[in-house]
Amino acid sequence: MKEKAMNIETAVIHKGYDSTKHHDSLVTPLYQTSTYSFANAEQGEDRFAGNCEGNIYSRLGNPTVSVLEERMAEIEGGQGALAFGSGMASVSAILIYLTKAGDHVLCSRGIYGCTFGLLEIMEEKYGITHSLVSMTTEAEVEKAIRPETVCIYVETPINPTMEIVNLEAVVAVAKKHNIRVVVDNTFCSPYLQNPLRMGADFVLHSATKYLNGHGDVVGGVLVGSDADEMQHIRMTVQKDVGGIMSPFDAWLLLRGLKTLHVRMDRHVSNTKVVLNFLKQQEIVKSIYYPFDDSHPQVDIAKRQMREGGGLISFEIQGGKKEAQAFINALSLIKIAVSLGDAETLIQHPATMTHAVVPPESRQAMGISDSLLRISVGLEHTDDLINDLNKAFEQVKPKLQEI
Repeated sequence: MKEKAMNIETAVIHKGYDSTKHHDSLVTPLYQTSTYSFANAEQGEDRFAGNCEGNIYSRLGNPTVSVLEERMAEIEGGQGALAFGSGMASVSAILIYLTKAGDHVLCSRGIYGCTFGLLEIMEEKYGITHSLVSMTTEAEVEKAIRPETVCIYVETPINPTMEIVNLEAVVAVAKKHNIRVVVDNTFCSPYLQNPLRMGADFVLHSATKYLNGHGDVVGGVLVGSDADEMQHIRMTVQKDVGGIMSPFDAWLLLRGLKTLHVRMDRHVSNTKVVLNFLKQQEIVKSIYYPFDDSHPQVDIAKRQMREGGGLISFEIQGGKKEAQAFINALSLIKIAVSLGDAETLIQHPATMTHAVVPPESRQAMGISDSLLRISVGLEHTDDLINDLNKAFEQVKPKLQEI
């Protein structure tokens, strides 16, 4: 009889770890080692030849990292996972694996600034082209497919505009053309969205964000739907490019991951309070939140996400000067470019996360100079609202002069 899959609230705590294989330690041990000794030369030969299992060198595998990888594969609904030294290392690895000179990558209309920068490098140096399009219907995706398209790479919700990609439509078109689908699931975490279960081939995360949740790790995770293929990526791209995760970072991530469901519930509930407050502010021109009734793709969001997440983007009256004045007026809420931490963070995408993107491309993505992105943390909402209200009161007289 097939073992029943664990619920995610249980899997984030238990999956991938057997204490009897680790000296009965309740907590996954930190195997802070670079290499492993062999009982004899023949065992070393067998391990290198792949004739037996066992550790060789931590760039190829580490027991602490392996627990994290198995746990991530389980909670994302995949068959294999690889842990990397950063989210961008996981992005780089999958794009290196899927593309060659002359290929085309079709991307969602907005993507993270550093992912955009990587694609620009790939186009300039290797002739791997890319295009960014809206993906709310099959027709939009179908129209953008080229004969040389090998990969559809999407974020959903899109950073920082919160535009939603219709994953069902993307997968339908991709399967028709035998194109691989990669989804950056950082904004949702596995608790709120599981693209592999919707037919995507790969899911990746900046593990720095919600997976860890404590602002003290930089890491990335790639999860795939095929175990053999993931092992192939491990022993080729990851091994030879070398962007691995350290055992200590994996250990910290395992600790953070245990509370993912508890933290996400609080992020979501706090975000709803902040959302309602922002709606009452006259100087807020536009608000972008996936589960808000005014969001143009709210129906799609509710089909593929369990909740709206912990991020809100909003535009205030004025431009860059006014947006910067507003965030400078905050004190409890910190100006920082990450997300998913216990602390509430705010940033100005046009001059921070997406500064590398040319102005005309930013405009095409929907990123204006007055757009702000807030990652709502775990603080008491009364304190967050008080801080936001003081900032609004401070900048309101200046905005009224415009």
